[in-house]
Amino acid sequence: MATSDLKQTALAHLDDVLAEWTRLKSQCREADFGDLGDADGTRFVTRAWAVVQRVAGTRSPYFLRAEAIVKQGGFVGYMARHIVGVVESVRIDVAAGFLGDLTSLIHGELFGDFLEMAQHLLDEKYKDAAAVVAGSSLEVHLRQLCAKNAIAASDASGHPKKADLMNAELAGATVYSKLDQKNVTAWLDLRNKAAHGRYAEYQAQQVGITITAIRDFITRNPA
Repeated sequence: MATSDLKQTALAHLDDVLAEWTRLKSQCREADFGDLGDADGTRFVTRAWAVVQRVAGTRSPYFLRAEAIVKQGGFVGYMARHIVGVVESVRIDVAAGFLGDLTSLIHGELFGDFLEMAQHLLDEKYKDAAAVVAGSSLEVHLRQLCAKNAIAASDASGHPKKADLMNAELAGATVYSKLDQKNVTAWLDLRNKAAHGRYAEYQAQQVGITITAIRDFITRNPA
């Protein structure tokens, strides 16, 4: 993969995390995000920390700052609103070329892509985290497919569209088949179960099958 492609991959993952924060923030009424749900907040903090690590590397000041926020702890709203600042900083510097070599990406610290990260988590017996990461990778790809096919990935208010809606619109535009649409719906459902703590409703084997199937889908439908 060329460096320019690596840069766009990094930006896509960073933008997806920031889009999730925009959505979560719009649902909160308290200024300090104290009403951010534990499940959503924990998922966001985990994703944010992971993307900083994969893009900037574990020795970078970005990662060290994100790590300090997580280790300091506190309620999830506090951690989320602080770690998003780190993600924004990484995004700005990647876009400006200050991390132009994207060393962590080139040397595989991104596991090639997030699906490799998901497989690694599954191999280490973290089936729930693997399901979330695989589903997030799928959602990123759906947004990229929307961009490629001139389909809006945000609604009229500028809020990111939900993955299910993008899936329906992509299939409706014959970007991929109705069978693929049904499969994507099932994969997103597994991700949602993992993200909302419904861990007993699926098995590790199903997560492994899903990771393989998502990789096949992405290969057959490149963005």
